[in-house]
Amino acid sequence: MNTSATRSHVADHSGAAAPVLSLIDITKKFPGVVALNKVSFDVRPGEVHALLGENGAGKSTLMKVLAGKHQPNGGKIVLEGEEKSFENPKQAKKSGIVLIHQEQSLVPEMSVAENIYLGSLPLKWGNRVDWKKLHADSTEILQRLKCSFTSREMVSHLSIAKKQMVEIARALVFTPKVVVFDEPTASLTDHEKPVLYDIIKTLQEQGVGIVYISHRMDEIFHLSQRITVLRDGEYNGTVNTAETNEDEVTKLMIGRSLELDHASKPHDFKENMLELRHLTVDGVFEDVSFNVRKGEIVGMYGLVGAGRSEVAETIFGLRRPSSGEILLEGRAETIGSSHEAVEKGIALVPEDRKDQGLILGMNCRDNMTLSALGSVSSMGFMKTSAEKVVHDKYQSAMKIKTPSWRQKVGNLSGGNQQKIVIGKWLHTHPKLLILDEPTRGIDVGSKAEIHALIKELARTGYAVLVISSEMPEVLGVSNRIIAMYDGRITAEFDGDAVSEDELVHAITGQVAQAPKVATAITDDATVP
Repeated sequence: MNTSATRSHVADHSGAAAPVLSLIDITKKFPGVVALNKVSFDVRPGEVHALLGENGAGKSTLMKVLAGKHQPNGGKIVLEGEEKSFENPKQAKKSGIVLIHQEQSLVPEMSVAENIYLGSLPLKWGNRVDWKKLHADSTEILQRLKCSFTSREMVSHLSIAKKQMVEIARALVFTPKVVVFDEPTASLTDHEKPVLYDIIKTLQEQGVGIVYISHRMDEIFHLSQRITVLRDGEYNGTVNTAETNEDEVTKLMIGRSLELDHASKPHDFKENMLELRHLTVDGVFEDVSFNVRKGEIVGMYGLVGAGRSEVAETIFGLRRPSSGEILLEGRAETIGSSHEAVEKGIALVPEDRKDQGLILGMNCRDNMTLSALGSVSSMGFMKTSAEKVVHDKYQSAMKIKTPSWRQKVGNLSGGNQQKIVIGKWLHTHPKLLILDEPTRGIDVGSKAEIHALIKELARTGYAVLVISSEMPEVLGVSNRIIAMYDGRITAEFDGDAVSEDELVHAITGQVAQAPKVATAITDDATVP
């Protein structure tokens, strides 16, 4: 898809000004790995400069060097013409460098206000915290961000999207010179994204330099003025956003173009693997009916909060249905736990791979076998040779990039982490594979590989249910698409025939305006 016509609505306030920040020949080495090799990068005042690259290309490492989390082995940092050396993030913040992390770094046991001002709490006489000022200042920031929660709420009670807004609020406490946004919209709802864009526009008008890291090309072309690409830890070029397109940027990132057309849609599917009949969880979703046949990929599309993930969790035994039926291969089943779901041939790749799919401190081999320990143990003892066979099988089949099975999963790129989660569940030999946001936060190359894997699994007879918030993903992999809005299925589409407009109508409750809907679901409708 050529996106050269999709240009930023945010003005470029940088002009030809000298860079506010320059990173010159930055080199960073870890044991056995050169993460960055003489990488140079700069950002001008009032500019949004996008930093792109595949997972593992070095983007986050470069920004952690800038923010004082890592010390470089070579090169220099120049801020407003003065060479700087940051021993820790606190020094970087004091100098005006603010990094909004991809991995949230909040303290769950503290309130929103305490997290926003952590490390710089307002004090009064006697060196005591000025709670009144703390909450007043925090409330002012939250109002600017149009947040629906208060400064007194505990962070542990917030959704992932709301936690991301707290991370952004922390950056506004300072008077920054450079703000780094690392995948800032990965957890935001469609309602919250325009608020973030407005914040970026305001920062630009104040002359702040913005470094924007994202895998979402629409955001990159919407916001940025320049794009720099890293590849395998090295600088691979800078282009002006207005003078390039998505295909050119993709080639810089991975060395080739990607075919983004719809998947082929065979229709010779076998019998049902899964059928839901009027499934309801009170207060969450109601009257959900659809089927997934063997060899078929069914996409489930809708806005955040539509009930998609909750349906998947119910199928997997994590929620108890209030009414309705779940049928597997034509038999009604009661699934009371995830263990029972696995025994019945169901696997769920969860939405949040870091919290729900992996144990980041464990190595690749141990993560790969977690879901089927019985297959690699005998009389209660683990068989390390059997574990290694499983790891090697899926590492090879899924092209997982890791130095060895001993590597901690937390040190891998997002794309390779996701492949391990999928491999872990494939090792249970499921009949039904549910993937919730399978490519969230991963690069275009890894995304294409996972899409190809999903299609290959379906070709070999797996029944696949894909839940995604990305329209191109749903259109690209699905044979049929189920649209959800406000806890209900609103329409069902043939993957060959549906348009983007029809999908948007369906997920916003405007099914009547979609003229080519294959099946509009009403209270009396049943899924064939």
